Amino acid sequence: MKHRLDNDYPDKMTPEQASRFRDDVLNIVSQIPRGRVTTYGTIAAWAGWPSHSRMVGRTLRYTPGAELLPCHRVVNKEGRTAPGWSSQRPLLEAEGVTFRANAHVDMQRHLWEP
Repeated sequence: MKHRLDNDYPDKMTPEQASRFRDDVLNIVSQIPRGRVTTYGTIAAWAGWPSHSRMVGRTLRYTPGAELLPCHRVVNKEGRTAPGWSSQRPLLEAEGVTFRANAHVDMQRHLWEP
């Protein structure tokens, strides 16, 4: 039986590539301006692994020190906030990010692409 990660990431990274990916993700997230958001997919693409958007989320969740970065500025491609993170929306709203009636970030207004 294959491990779940094998199915999620058929083009698996070497340990060196994974380390570089982590550093690139953290660097990109650190640059997201106040009042703007970007997507997991955009970050993955800029880090050179466009099929690894889920790994961006895991990197932000499990890397010690990532909580010091503006991780709340990362949403999915529709503008949905992370499930189970109830403080993400208030953090974004405090920066002036607006939400549509469907509770998604107004991506036309707030999307940042590095």
